[in-house]
Order: sequence, then structure tokens, then C-alpha cells
Amino acid sequence: MARKLPEQPTVNIGLVGHVDHGKTTLTKALSGVWTDTHSEERKRGISIKLGYADTAFYKTGDGTYYATGKHPEGKKDSPDDLQRVVSFVDAPGHETLMAIMITGASIMDGAMLMVAANEKCPQPQTREHLMALNMSGIKNIVVVQNKIDLVSRERAIESHQEIKEFLSGTVAENAPIIPVSAHHDVNLDILIDAIENTIPTPKRDEKEKPLMHVARSFDINRPGTRPAKLLGGVIGGSIVRGEFKIGDKVVIGPGRKIEQGSKTRWEPISATVTSMQGGGIALEKMHAGGLCGLATKLDPSITTSDNLSGQVVSLEGELPEVRSALEISVHLMESMVSSDQDKPEKIQPLRNNEMLMINVATATSVGVTRNAEKTRTALELRLPICVDSGERVSLSRRIGSRWRLIGYGIIQ
Repeated sequence: MARKLPEQPTVNIGLVGHVDHGKTTLTKALSGVWTDTHSEERKRGISIKLGYADTAFYKTGDGTYYATGKHPEGKKDSPDDLQRVVSFVDAPGHETLMAIMITGASIMDGAMLMVAANEKCPQPQTREHLMALNMSGIKNIVVVQNKIDLVSRERAIESHQEIKEFLSGTVAENAPIIPVSAHHDVNLDILIDAIENTIPTPKRDEKEKPLMHVARSFDINRPGTRPAKLLGGVIGGSIVRGEFKIGDKVVIGPGRKIEQGSKTRWEPISATVTSMQGGGIALEKMHAGGLCGLATKLDPSITTSDNLSGQVVSLEGELPEVRSALEISVHLMESMVSSDQDKPEKIQPLRNNEMLMINVATATSVGVTRNAEKTRTALELRLPICVDSGERVSLSRRIGSRWRLIGYGIIQ
């Protein structure tokens, strides 16, 4: 974490939209954290993985909002001004990375949809990301009209009208549209005001069975660390219900792949929580909401390089069912997102033995359809997932060289 915040984050807010519309720049403006840290991201200048950052929102006595370290009068952040601590999930906008964006949407409580004023709206991934938010059940959306410093007043007004027309009839039809310049910190106070009024902190029951979706996992040891000084593996993600505390005996599933002769099985991994962190501060216990990290006694080779991404964490005996097959009700879109919206490609019904990419929470797998019907199908999965009945599954079909979002399903 870049800095210590007053308390644990309580809500996850996504930044989604077309590539190069300013998601990562806005995250930096609000949090002070540049989330493109992967070497390939720096080389190519785009987000490839999900980025994460935390910040706190404050409100002065005269009603002006500001983010951590950005008091309008240059003063220190006042504890009396604190409104809440939030986590940002910065999703990649490139068309080939839609699966990663959908993974991020699964842990978002609300979202900011980025639209650059210097480009015509909507761009292909603007449309596709909005559809993904809708399929993930995210209804609390703020639209950010970015890069207003690059256009004339007339173009800014024209862009605003394009956005309004695009949003008409969608889940974001009544979303506020806030013009900003993330690069020059213009209107960030108005944006925070809109976020505070549009994306509430969900009500959560801390007595529910704890469950965490794993988005990242790490080996935090430096190369060459002596064995006696090695630290255990760390898992990061979002607690979606209940709470975890230091000393908890947890289970991570589906776990590790075990091959015995010609047979393969998956064995959940047991671990003990040794410390936890949220908002840059060490905590004794963590509740649902925001992003967090759990340190364990696991061999760091198990958690290195996001090896556990897509898995879930629960207490012993409370792990959701590990499934290698699913029965789902099917809800397909009418047409596929295309750069040429005058000739949208109609989505055909599912076929038997068709291969689909599925995303459930932070997990990604590939399934083959069995007994496919218009409103339901069975799926045989290449990689098992750990999930309860009633969860949403996003469905993508291979079209040419990429996976295209076609709809969603509900696990029966």
C-alpha cells in the first residue's frame, strides 16, 4: 500500500471503460497510486492486470469533498472530515482483456464508467464494459467524462449529449455524468460528491459465514532470502461476507491439482492467517468490503505469481462446493458488441458441445455445453470452480481470435 489510511476500506469501486480513456490516471489522481506496475504494462502503456488502490474521502465544513492528501487549502487530512475509506479496482480496457475486466466486476460494489471527451461515444469497450456491469448486477454507476482539458466547450457539450444518448435505456440511464480532467485534478471534488451520493456502502452481516474471493497472490520474499527468514505466502482480494481474524484456520479452494496415475483431483489447501492488512494498516480482524491482504504460513511457492487467483477462502468446513460441472439457466444478449453498431451481429443460441469461457467471481474456466437448450445448459469444466448455487456466470464465445461476451447464466 502506498500510504496508511484511517481504517479498513468498506466498499470496492471499479474503473471501467475503453482503452486509454484515463482509468489509471484517475485512480492515481484520487489515490496517489499508479496501478500499472507490471513490466509489460509500463512498456505498452496500458493496463493488463487488475490494478488496486485505496484512498479516503473527506468533506470540509463548507461541504467540499477531497481525497487523501488533497485538502483544498493544503492542510493535513482532518479525522473530523472523514466520510469513508474506499478501494478502487482499475480494470483493463483493451478488447483482448475482457475476461480480466469481468473478473474485476465481480468484486465491485459500484463503478465509474470512463468516457473520453475527445473521442466519439460509445467506443466498443465502453459498450461492452457497460454490458458486463449489467450482467454482474452492478447498478450504482457514475459516468466520468474525462479529458475535458483537450476539447473545446462546444465539443464537451456534444460529447455530453453523445453519452446521454448512449446511456438511454441502459442500467446507467440515470447515472450522473461528471466532466473532469484527471490529468489536471479538475472537478475531482464534484466527482467524489457524486460517488458518495450514488455508490453507497452495501449493508453487510458480519455474522455470515466468511468468504473471500482471491484476486491476487504473492511471494513477498526478496530473492536470496535465507530459509530461516522466509515469510509465508500472501493472498489478496475482497471479503464478500462475514469476517476473518488473525489465527483463523482457513481453507482455500478448489486448491491444488493432484495427479495420481491417469486420475486428477483437486485438494483444498489449509492455512492459518498470521496477519492481515487493509488500507495500508495492520488489523486484528477484517470484515467484508474493500480490498485486503491475508498473510499465511503457506509455502510462498504456492502463492507466487498469482497462482491462487480465482480461488476462494473460507473457514474450515464452510467452503462452497467444488464443481467440475454446472447446470445453469441461460440469458443471452440479443446482439454482440461491435465497432460497427449499424450492423450488429446477432447472438445465436448455444449449441451442444460448444466451448465457452466462463467467469464466476474472480475465477475463469472453460466449459463444454451438454444438453444445451434455449434457456438452460449443462457445462463440463476444464478447471473446477468453488461456487454456491444462485451465483452469476458470465458467458463468452470464441469469435475469430478472441472471446466475445454473449450473456450470463445463473447456477442452479
